[in-house]
Amino acid sequence: MRPQPDVPTPARPVVAGVRPDRSRHPGSRVYRWTSRHRQTVDVLLALALALVFLLPVLAYGDDASSGDRWQDAGWLLMAISAGLVVPLAWRRTAPVPAAAVMVAACLVQVTLGSEPVIADGLVLMMVYALAAYAPRWASIAGLWTALGGAVLFTLRYVNPFATSAWTGDPVVSGPQTRAEVTSAIVSMLVFLGFVAALVVVVWLFGDITRSRMLQQRELAEHAARLELQQAQERELAAADERARIAREMHDIVAHSLSVIITQADGARYASAADPAVAPRTLATIAETGRSSLREMRRILGVLRDDDRAETTPLPTLADLDELVATVRLSGLDVAVDTTGTPAPQRLSAGAQLVVYRVVQEALTNVLKHAGGTPHARVALDWGADTLGITVVDDGRGVTRVDLTGLAGARQGLRGMRERIELFDGALEAGPRPGGGFRVRATLPYEEESR
Repeated sequence: MRPQPDVPTPARPVVAGVRPDRSRHPGSRVYRWTSRHRQTVDVLLALALALVFLLPVLAYGDDASSGDRWQDAGWLLMAISAGLVVPLAWRRTAPVPAAAVMVAACLVQVTLGSEPVIADGLVLMMVYALAAYAPRWASIAGLWTALGGAVLFTLRYVNPFATSAWTGDPVVSGPQTRAEVTSAIVSMLVFLGFVAALVVVVWLFGDITRSRMLQQRELAEHAARLELQQAQERELAAADERARIAREMHDIVAHSLSVIITQADGARYASAADPAVAPRTLATIAETGRSSLREMRRILGVLRDDDRAETTPLPTLADLDELVATVRLSGLDVAVDTTGTPAPQRLSAGAQLVVYRVVQEALTNVLKHAGGTPHARVALDWGADTLGITVVDDGRGVTRVDLTGLAGARQGLRGMRERIELFDGALEAGPRPGGGFRVRATLPYEEESR
């Protein structure tokens, strides 16, 4: 069956920016479970309603003693009640077929003149389901069908002139005087008006639910499009930045190497005739190399966003204690755990820098995004072949929606992953099931430092 384009599907409201954290709300787990298992919930509800509405019919059948199989056993009433209860198990997943079964049960009840059953009130649940979950045409058709059913029900069971299909007797005691006839007609019209108003009100509530779900779905689709657009823009910006840096580095290195090669070739031939040329040439080569190194540091310093990159030595594992102390001064409670035998000599200077940057970025994200007064823990696991780095916190963490609106957090995670992968490591980062955020990285040892 081709899906109807106007059938709303429940969607979790998603908006750009930071969404309030409801993960610890007492009813959040129940809500998530019922949202994921709608069919199971509907079946359980139908079973519960069956116990409530079918048991009285069974009791009626057991008490009957007229000898007429249509009247005594109550099997027809049981079948009609089942036709009104069972379709509710599919009122949200297949509302149109479920409504068709219920309409058929109602027609059988009215046509054969069966007595009313208390399950007749469940028609209102189907009216709501059609208005909320069915295609628009089925929603309108359900409203008019329910109103028509209200008229038939009134004419059959409230009309004092109606007769039973079983016995030919009046359904209700016929009036004897004109005043009684007038009163009966007024009562019938009042009953019909009440039932019709109830049907319309229930349908309106379902239609409001439908509109709300459609709006939520549109918001979710809009947020998904924004996320995709932002991801594409970030990729393009990163590609442009890499291309710009590559061009600058190419210009610097190409120019410097050209000068160095030219000076070296010239000195090789000129030094034979004038030995004093060699020192001057070597000085020029050295100055060119130093100038190129300064330019490259300047460019790479932009990537590191570190104004002290040219003068400050690169941090190593020995500087982690100072980093943690600095973070503690910022108000974050940080604990450091070390397992295994530390072997920093098995990591090159570049690998130690990566470990430092990963811990630094993870703790910075805790300060920025955890909220409240979180606690963080840094764990270094010195294994046989790899070093494991884990940074966890118990704060709110950075959710998927937060990362959509916070480019800095996403770029920081991407930067950590790229640094780790340069040394054949791996990194995982994401929210913890119990709350908070976790960053887990593994870095293999090197036999020889670079």
